[in-house]
Amino acid sequence: MRQDITQQLQSVFGKIAGALGFAPAWAVSLFCLAGALIAAWLLHAAILALLERLLRERSYWYSILQATKEPTRLAFLLAAFAVALPTSPLDPDTKAIFARLLGLATICLLGWMAITALHIAANIYLMGFRADVQDNLLARKHITQVRVLLRATDTIIVLVTAGFALMTFDAVRQYGVSLFASAGIAGVVFGLAAQPVLSNLIAGVQLAITQPIRIEDAVTVQNEYGWIEEITATYVVIRLWDLRRLIVPLNFFIQQPFYNWTREKAATMGGVLLYLDYAAPVDVVRKKAADLVAETNKDNAKVVSVQVTNTSAEAIEVRILVNSNSAATTSDVCADLREKLIAYLQRQHPEALPRRRNEIIDPSARQAGGSPAPRSV
Repeated sequence: MRQDITQQLQSVFGKIAGALGFAPAWAVSLFCLAGALIAAWLLHAAILALLERLLRERSYWYSILQATKEPTRLAFLLAAFAVALPTSPLDPDTKAIFARLLGLATICLLGWMAITALHIAANIYLMGFRADVQDNLLARKHITQVRVLLRATDTIIVLVTAGFALMTFDAVRQYGVSLFASAGIAGVVFGLAAQPVLSNLIAGVQLAITQPIRIEDAVTVQNEYGWIEEITATYVVIRLWDLRRLIVPLNFFIQQPFYNWTREKAATMGGVLLYLDYAAPVDVVRKKAADLVAETNKDNAKVVSVQVTNTSAEAIEVRILVNSNSAATTSDVCADLREKLIAYLQRQHPEALPRRRNEIIDPSARQAGGSPAPRSV
C-alpha cells in the first residue's frame, strides 16, 4: 500500500513536471521540490492541530505529542523530498548530491528520534517518583541515576550518529581506515586529547551507578556549602547558600573527598556554637533551646543535645545540635535558634555573655605573706 501511494504521488509530480516542460529544468525542479515540502509541512500542521485538539484534555499524551512535534515534522519533509526527487528533471550528478544530503538528513533524524524516545521513556519512568515530599531520598536517587545516564546516552547517540554520517562519504571512510590501520600512534594521540572528555563521561556513569551525590543533596565542596542543582555530562552545578553557583567537573567527585550531608537520608544535623561566660546557666540554655526549636514546628525539628564542648581562659563553648527532615530546614532553624538565644541571654541572663577579665594588683591590700591581693574587673 505504501508503494502504491508513493507511485501515485510520483505520478502526480511527474505530470506537474511534464506540464511545466516549457520552463528551465532547474525552475521545474525547484517548483516540484518546494511544492512537495510545502505540502508536507501543511499536512503535518493539519494532523498536529487535529491531534492537539483531541489530546488537549489528556496531559500525558499531549506532552508526548509536543515532545515529538519537531522530529515528526522533519520526517514528513524528508519523506516528501524523497518522493519528489526522482521525478524532478535534474541531471544525475545533481540528483546524487541531493540523494546524499537526503541520506545524511535521514541519519540525523534517526539520531534525533532516538534521543527523543529516550527522553520520553525517562520522563515516563520518573513520573512514579515525587521529589516534593519530605522523605524524597528514593526519588532523588532515581532522578539522579536517570538524568546522568540519559546525558551519557545522549552523548553516545550523537557520536554514533556523527560517525554514521561521516561514513557515508567514501573519502572520509577510507582516510579513517588507513589512519588507524597504518599508525597506532594516532590512537594514542586521540586518546590523550580526549582524556578529559572521556574521563568525565566515565565519571558520569560511575556517579549514576554508585551515586556518591544525588540531585538536591546537601554537600560541602572546597569549603563551600550548597545543594546539588544539576548534573550534566561533564560537570556538576552546586547551588550555594548565597545563590551563587559552583561549577565542579564530574571527575572531582570520584577523585577528591567532599562532604555529603544527605547521603543516607534526607534528615540532617546542624550545629549552633555559643561562646558564653563561665557563669552561664547551661541547664537554662538547654531548656530554652529545646523550647525555641519546638515552637518552630518545622519538619520535625528538634534539639538532639546541648553540651559544653570546649573551654578557654575567657569563655566556654556550648554546642547545640539540631535535627530535622531536610537540610534547608535544619539550616534555617539553626540560624533562628542562634539569633533568639542571643536575644534571650541579653534580656534574661546578661551574666552569661562572655567577658574579658583582668587582674589589677592593689598595693594597699596585702595578703598574708606580703603578696598583693588581685582584684577581678
